[in-house]
Amino acid sequence: MLELKHISFEAESDEGVKKILKDVSLTIDERMVVITGPNGSGKSTLAKIIAGIEKPTEGRIILDGEDITDLDITERAHKGISFAFQQPVRFKGITVFDLISIASGKRLTVAEACNYLSEVGLCARDYVNREVNASLSGGELKRIEIATMLARGTKMSIFDEPEAGIDLWSFQNLIQVFEKMHQTIHGSILIISHQERILENADKIVVIADGEVRAIGSKEEIMPTLMAASGVCSRLQDKV
Repeated sequence: MLELKHISFEAESDEGVKKILKDVSLTIDERMVVITGPNGSGKSTLAKIIAGIEKPTEGRIILDGEDITDLDITERAHKGISFAFQQPVRFKGITVFDLISIASGKRLTVAEACNYLSEVGLCARDYVNREVNASLSGGELKRIEIATMLARGTKMSIFDEPEAGIDLWSFQNLIQVFEKMHQTIHGSILIISHQERILENADKIVVIADGEVRAIGSKEEIMPTLMAASGVCSRLQDKV
């Protein structure tokens, strides 16, 4: 279980100090939690704070009863938190097999790596020996990144707008991957997203606007009133 206690975050801007997050308190214990809200509301900042990329100005972060607020991203990774960026990183000279093996933290066989690729809908023999470089499309990189997170099997898997920059065909496959991951995951999945089909798979939806939590509840509670509650989710359409 992850607990965020009175998280605030400030950053320097041209206008001076800007408050990005304001006293955010949240508990994440469900299999899939989706955070939604307008652009610039602080969603991605909150995800980065959980992962250890950013440090909160105020507040504490508790993972399974342990205060991890002062741990960096590497230390949090060892504690079981993984993070997927909006734009997956390319690694020239590193193969897909290498990447999945590194993520797993153990020496995988090719067959084991191929199983992870198959789980995200990729033909393993076509990808396992390819370099993680510009020859891969955005949708392919997204699924390979998810395969690495499956290989890690972490307590908390964080995805920051996984639908960003991919085509409609890849998006449909991405939804299927999350549906399957939702059914089999032993930890929690935290997704930052505007997409209705992703929201429909959530066990809990958190609406953030202007750096504050405006609503928390099940999809049945939040989806019918999401537009009215946030007044900002203008991209809540099943498209990319």
